[in-house]
Order: sequence, then C-alpha cells, then structure tokens
Amino acid sequence: MELLFLEPVFKEAIWGGTRLKEAFGYDIPSDTTGECWAISAHENGECRVAGGPYDGRSLSSLWKENKSLFGGYPGDKFPLLVKIIDAKEDLSIQVHPDDAYAGLHENGSFGKTECWYILDCAPAAEIVIGHHAKDREEMEAMVRDGRWKEFVRTQSIKKGDFFQIEPGCVHAIKGGTLILETQQSSDITYRLYDYDRLSDGKPRQLHTEQSIAVIKAPFEEDKTTPERTEEEGAVRTHLVTCQFYSVDKYEIEGLFAKKFQKYFTNVSVISGSGLVNGIPLKAGQHFIIPADSGECRFEGTMTIICSNPE
Repeated sequence: MELLFLEPVFKEAIWGGTRLKEAFGYDIPSDTTGECWAISAHENGECRVAGGPYDGRSLSSLWKENKSLFGGYPGDKFPLLVKIIDAKEDLSIQVHPDDAYAGLHENGSFGKTECWYILDCAPAAEIVIGHHAKDREEMEAMVRDGRWKEFVRTQSIKKGDFFQIEPGCVHAIKGGTLILETQQSSDITYRLYDYDRLSDGKPRQLHTEQSIAVIKAPFEEDKTTPERTEEEGAVRTHLVTCQFYSVDKYEIEGLFAKKFQKYFTNVSVISGSGLVNGIPLKAGQHFIIPADSGECRFEGTMTIICSNPE
C-alpha cells in the first residue's frame, strides 16, 4: 500500500507571519500566513494527494470511494485535521463546542477537540488556557463585563510542551509561537475576545452567546502526562489518547521499523530528514500511512508526530 503524501493548504490571518516559509520552506501566499492545513479533508481547506496512483485526488474523495485505505473507519467524513499554526501575533481568546452542541447549532458539524505540540516559541512565551471564574454564573458575569485580565488564565510554555484542549476550554495561542495541532475535522471557533483589533477597518465578529453556552466552569486543568519509552531506533513519547485521536511523537535515530495500527496513521515530519520506505523525507512533509500497509521503515535523524483516529 503506497503512502499518501499530501499538498498542504495555507490560510492567511491578521495574526500570521512568515515562519511557515522560514521553518519548512513552504511557498506561502503572503507575509501574514497563519495556518498550514497539512492533512485535511475539510471543505474549508482540502488537501490533495501529491504523486503516486492517487495523484491529484482530494482526500475526501478517497475517503468516500476507497474506504479500504482507511481500514473501514466508520463515518462519512474524514475525522481528523492536522495543522501547523504560526502565531506572529496573539490569536483571539476563543472556545470550541463539543459534538452535541455543534451538531445541533452548526449544521451537523463535528465539535472541536484539539491538542497542541509546541514546535517553537519566543523566550518567556505563554498561552491562554482556562479561566479563573469559580462557577458558570461568575464566568458569564466576567465575560459580559469584559473583565478579561481577571478572567483569563495564562500559562508559560517552552518548545516541546504539549496541551490537550477539550471543548469548553477557553484558550488562545499567543504571539511568537509555532505549533502543530491535531484536532477533529471541524472549523467551528467561537471568538470570545479579540483585543478590539480591526480587520479591514472593522472589528472581527465575536460569538459571545455561543461562547457562554459552551464554556465549562469552573476550569479543570488537563492532567495528561506524556509517557516516554525507548523502541529500537526511536524514542517514543505517547502524548495523548482521547475519544477522537491518539497522538505520539517519535524521535528517530538510524533505522526505525514499525507496523502501525489497523486504521490509518497521519504523519508529520517536524524536524530532521531521512527516508520512509526508501522515499526521501524532510521537515514539513505530511503523509498518511494507509491501513494494512505492513511495516514502515524510517531511516535517518528526524522527529515525527503521528496521529490515529480512535
């Protein structure tokens, strides 16, 4: 079974920059490029296969017409979306709905559970994750009164940190941060506060009522603890397993051979270079290992992040 290499899709944003070009050599559309949708079958930014027997095919068409590539994973939509996000400036403070709320209020969309691997960040960088309200009543009052400094919880970060972001968790990536995000295939974001910024001379839309409806209060800190184990040719760090995905990092040195699980596996090369099944690999490449691919052979010095649907 041939690996499915994908052409990324780029998204511009008022908070974006040029790191996607500098770090990975991508041909980005402008100096305010915020996102690389690296593995996506979402209609708002769909990847196509680059090379091989499926060259030029959209990922959603493969999902519909070649289900055996994905091990017969259930559902009519490809379930995951992998992005690299370049936050030159702060992103808005935001929150995502779960499947139940999104299904009811967003035309049957998936909700958005996501996780972040910090690829790089500025010294003394931080993220917004969570809030300080003691209950839903206080949360709503703080939001309606715009008491953002009192409400928002921040946390310092460093390269290599990992965060699981559940629906209902207030969050924001702050400036100077480059992350790899694995998420449900959803583009639903409720913007809570945007620092009164203007885009084309107007404030960006806020989603105050939806945000209040879905924010969980009080905030419960995620207790996910990455687990490191040594395998022949690689150090594996299991980052998270939740109901939607499982994510692992492999730091490969030399030859690393592995047979992945029964469903498909998304792979992002985040640093280094080498080969996979004899095909040259470099940082910034993304591909899918189809189901029933047998053993994959990686050779070289590189770090990859892999995700599987659960």
